[in-house]
Amino acid sequence: MGKLQRIDFHTHSFLSDGVLLPSELLRRAAVAGLQAIAITDHADAGNMAYILDSLQRVLREQPTDFGIEFMVGVELTHVGPQSIGKLARQAKELGAEVVVVHGETPVEPVAPGTNAAAVAEPAVDVLAHPGFLTLEEARQAARRGCYVEITTRSGHSLTNGHVAQICQQAGAQMIVNTDTHEPGNIVSMEFAQMVARGAGLDEEQIFAATVTHPQALLARILAARQP
Repeated sequence: MGKLQRIDFHTHSFLSDGVLLPSELLRRAAVAGLQAIAITDHADAGNMAYILDSLQRVLREQPTDFGIEFMVGVELTHVGPQSIGKLARQAKELGAEVVVVHGETPVEPVAPGTNAAAVAEPAVDVLAHPGFLTLEEARQAARRGCYVEITTRSGHSLTNGHVAQICQQAGAQMIVNTDTHEPGNIVSMEFAQMVARGAGLDEEQIFAATVTHPQALLARILAARQP
């Protein structure tokens, strides 16, 4: 069996607050040994179409430049809970392959109700850094098949242990992402698995969160590209 390759569904380019061109982010991720990444720049109603059009141009015009599978996405960020469903559906209509919602991290003033709105909406694929996720929110994520993020990012990761515990109780599927904004945020499989272990996952759960679940989401996205 070959070396396991990471898949990351939460990264940012300078189309929002990252520091790299999409091309450089893809190149650096490929050199770091990743199999695939989604670029999910921060979006609301004002910039979502621009981000998705820009990323789709890269995917369309430079499909073989990087040696890595590239997925087009957005992260709905500080969007009011009442608008999450509408904007997530709009994102999919505009071509987003991955819709992430910026969850209720304890280090930012995210509106209460964001987590609940995200896990209830079928167009949302990943609830990112959800902070003090409730058991009912995790159960809803489990019922719907929404992935809940365990994050490697400093600050947001403060509640990884809580998120892992609640997801285990609810049977919700977890996925390890980086929330990459700059080159140093890209991590190896070994580091991602260490973060999952630190959150309290056992070896089977670690493998699911870093390999099985990312592979399943990637397969679903690639299958949807087929005519």
